[in-house]
Amino acid sequence: MHQPINTALLSYGMSGEVFHAPLLQALPQFRLTHIVQRSRGKAREHFPDIHVVNSIDEIFDEPSVELIIVNTPNETHLDFASRALMAGKHVVVEKPFTVTVTEADKLIALAKEKGKVLTVFQNRRWDGDFLTVKKIIQEQRVGKIVEFEVHYDRFRNYVEANTWKESPRPGTGIVYNLGSHTLDQAVQLFGMPDYVDARIGIQRPGGMVDDYFDIRLTYKDLLVIVKSSYLVKEKMPRYIVHGVHGSFVKFGLDPQEEDLKNKKIPGGQDWGKENPEDWGKLNSVLPDHPYEGRIETERGDYLSFYKNLFATIREPGELAVKATEARDVIRLIELCYESNEKKQAIRV
Repeated sequence: MHQPINTALLSYGMSGEVFHAPLLQALPQFRLTHIVQRSRGKAREHFPDIHVVNSIDEIFDEPSVELIIVNTPNETHLDFASRALMAGKHVVVEKPFTVTVTEADKLIALAKEKGKVLTVFQNRRWDGDFLTVKKIIQEQRVGKIVEFEVHYDRFRNYVEANTWKESPRPGTGIVYNLGSHTLDQAVQLFGMPDYVDARIGIQRPGGMVDDYFDIRLTYKDLLVIVKSSYLVKEKMPRYIVHGVHGSFVKFGLDPQEEDLKNKKIPGGQDWGKENPEDWGKLNSVLPDHPYEGRIETERGDYLSFYKNLFATIREPGELAVKATEARDVIRLIELCYESNEKKQAIRV
């Protein structure tokens, strides 16, 4: 029987409180032993039996900690992940992996040198809607794909005060925030594109970081459209898939994040299951299997990220989210900003 992995969180902000801590607590394979929280006492309130410390240095120096979750502001990922690896710890980095490809390469090389597992929390690979789209494509339910569109929109017509995410700092803005999810999904489905053509901007009054993007990824015989905005009040399709034999359209967002915010325990019988009214619609004229109707959404499961990580560290298994894949996403983000600046498509 493998021993649980002693794990530390470097922050107890939104990602720590809503995502990482509940997922780790739900899995016996992990033991959350340390949390860094400098100001508010929420971590102590929620986890009275866990060591809550004020200094990140205490985590790096703690010999009992095997795994460190780097879920701090994006510009700190290189520094803190490097220090964790140098201290002999396995590392999970919150998305986006790093700010630049150069930083990503440094971390990948250091993890290899130290013989430690390095991965990135690309949890939306386990969204039920994405798993459904992936299955539709793999099973060729609409034939050869000619156009794929993914939206990750919100309605937030104000600029949130006192948060680093709204400050013009390295790695902030909607492309790093939400684009790191949707670009990762595009690469998972279709690989790296041939060209990137992006338009990025600020739409909210008083905004200081980009809050809108429209990215076109061009492949041979395939166009992938990746869009996001903080000013979308009306519900839009999450995924639109067009093929030579039909289309698949999916509204709604995977319920896991909302359930985690509502303090539901991950992994229950109905965990990750979507309401039938949100199931996507398939309209296909495949000669041997025509179909028009709803397609049940696959069950989402963010726990799979950590289950895979445990297997990789302890057994070992094959890492589901490789750091090199996360590096490719950062490469695309860099190209998006270059394309926007030059107002032209950039060859990958």
